[in-house]
Amino acid sequence: MSGLSRRAFVGFAAATAACAGVGTVAKACAGKGGLLRPPGGQDEGALLASCVKCDRCRSACPTGVVAVGHVEDGFLQARTPVLDFRKGYCDFCGLCQRACPTGALGAFDPARDKLGVAVVQKDRCIAYYQGCVVCVDACPYEAISLDEASHPVIDATACNGCGACEKACPALVYRSFAGGTRRGIVVVAPERFAHGGKTAVEDESEMMA
Repeated sequence: MSGLSRRAFVGFAAATAACAGVGTVAKACAGKGGLLRPPGGQDEGALLASCVKCDRCRSACPTGVVAVGHVEDGFLQARTPVLDFRKGYCDFCGLCQRACPTGALGAFDPARDKLGVAVVQKDRCIAYYQGCVVCVDACPYEAISLDEASHPVIDATACNGCGACEKACPALVYRSFAGGTRRGIVVVAPERFAHGGKTAVEDESEMMA
């Protein structure tokens, strides 16, 4: 291989590695997307631009549902507010929004806007193995009903993602599962749900397993 060809090859290899590195960093910065945000934080770009990661929203939350993102969610998303329905649920009290000093959590109307949409995880749902109506009783919006087989069905138009169903789900109490913390019903972000029905559910199952 001539000196020129060798230099060209080395340069091409270096450029390829650099591009791969940039892609990896960009992906890490962007995160996996589809995070569940507190009321008023649904505009991801506006939230990331305004949030100073002061943690006041989490401190103000009376139900304990507001948590913070982790590095695995993306470098930009780390320490920004997220919702963890394994710890609490959202009653739309507005305290997190009022506590936010920068307006990163803006206006939100629970009658019109959605935190997310609940989806049933058939492999974890107790109703698919024995009788259970806990999520139906827990839903304050009557967005969950039972079909003819007594399996829960979600009305996506009525559900606003408050997470009361996921918080109340007793799947991990009454059934033993091999690893993971995923319950029989979980709330996914609107964009994840809209991404494609079953695909959204399967993606969330893999993420939370």
